[in-house]
Amino acid sequence: MPNLKRTKIVATLGPATSNKETLRAMINEGVDVFRINFSHADYTDVKQRVKMIRALGKEMNTSIAILGDLQGPKLRVGIMKEEVVVQPGDKINFCTGKEFEGTAKKVYMNYDNFPKDVNPGERVLLDDGKLMFEVLETNKKDTVKTKVIQGGPLRSRKGVNLPNTNISLPALTKKDKEDAVFAISQEVDWIALSFVRHAEDLKELQALIEAHSEYKIPIIAKIEKPEAVKNIEKIVAYCDGLMVARGDLGVEVPAQEVPLIQKELVLIAKRARIPVIIATQMMETMITSLTPTRAEVNDVANSVMDGADAVMLSGETSVGKYPVEVIRTMANICKSVENSNLIKVPHEPPHIRTNRYITKSVCYHAAHMANEISAKAICTLTNSGYTAFQISAWRPDAHILVYTSNRRILSRLNLLWGVKSFYYDKFVSTDETVDDVNSIAHQHGFVDKGDYLINLAAMPITDKGMVNTLRVSQVK
Repeated sequence: MPNLKRTKIVATLGPATSNKETLRAMINEGVDVFRINFSHADYTDVKQRVKMIRALGKEMNTSIAILGDLQGPKLRVGIMKEEVVVQPGDKINFCTGKEFEGTAKKVYMNYDNFPKDVNPGERVLLDDGKLMFEVLETNKKDTVKTKVIQGGPLRSRKGVNLPNTNISLPALTKKDKEDAVFAISQEVDWIALSFVRHAEDLKELQALIEAHSEYKIPIIAKIEKPEAVKNIEKIVAYCDGLMVARGDLGVEVPAQEVPLIQKELVLIAKRARIPVIIATQMMETMITSLTPTRAEVNDVANSVMDGADAVMLSGETSVGKYPVEVIRTMANICKSVENSNLIKVPHEPPHIRTNRYITKSVCYHAAHMANEISAKAICTLTNSGYTAFQISAWRPDAHILVYTSNRRILSRLNLLWGVKSFYYDKFVSTDETVDDVNSIAHQHGFVDKGDYLINLAAMPITDKGMVNTLRVSQVK
């Protein structure tokens, strides 16, 4: 019987996942997508890893997706001269310009417009919010005077968050553009953009992808800024997936607001019928321990029950001691809760009459009809993958089996909840094709003799047009 986990697992690559056998074991335990974190990526290393993953996909007869995750405008302090511990009430200057070693009096900041963008009274957060400063004054040129509100050790190269400041930095930095072009050359399946604030950020990345690739690589918008939450409806119109990046989000907005934002973003993604990934600290203790905390198990389970397409691991698989065991543990949590009838799916049918309204409607009814007649699988033929996105969003009980002759989308679809894709290039008469795809579903153990299936196709088959036909068949 095939692996029946429907929620997808995204695992971040790193030193802990550098050999082929570890990657193979992780795929066997349930990894669906490997993430390249371009904040810490070496191009030669990435090339080898991509090659390894593609080779394993062929060997294991599976389609593993690769997600290139761009760093975005990550603000950081410079190198510290010595160990500095700041106390509440201390005064410290953040300076831009030529880099220098920081002291207890002044620290380098890698963001030239910082003095121009901040205003007195705004907060500066360091090291995931562990340290907190208040801006006292700025000379609008190269120095910002601050007072420590919450103290602690001030370490080299730590990330900076400015929750109240309107930052003038573009979402796509020079490094991001270079990384994106490299990721496109490696034919990644998805590209994620960090610190998205407006729809314009995504349009810029779309233009870059169009200029460097004949294929449209789908974009995931990482939601980690309050502005992104505010502009979410516009952002959703220009991206192909969302990531709830709870690390920076939990620093930029009060941490207690993140759970409801997570639920809201999942709902918005489901309505837009695009996938959503929940990320950050999901199984954090498993970086060093074989057992997750009860709270972590609950967090993963609740993310699945919110309706996430995928749950993501960062340090757990990139630098953790137990990259294979953490996947096994996470897969078990997903499988134990994902079929619960406590999970609510948006039930409103498509109503906006776009040119794809017919396809959307057919997919909506296929998902509901599959539940009504207890069909074991929905088989769809697709060239663009569009129907897979649509059917997956309705979360049917049936397996979603996608057949395509477009190799570029085979692994891409692996991020979508419940979707299993197959390469299929025989587009003959409808009857023959339906029999063919049904027998493939049977061979792979998704259906048994006597089971009902729902087949979706574009008629005539040879035109590869939009889906316009729904057919119920039975496994002979």
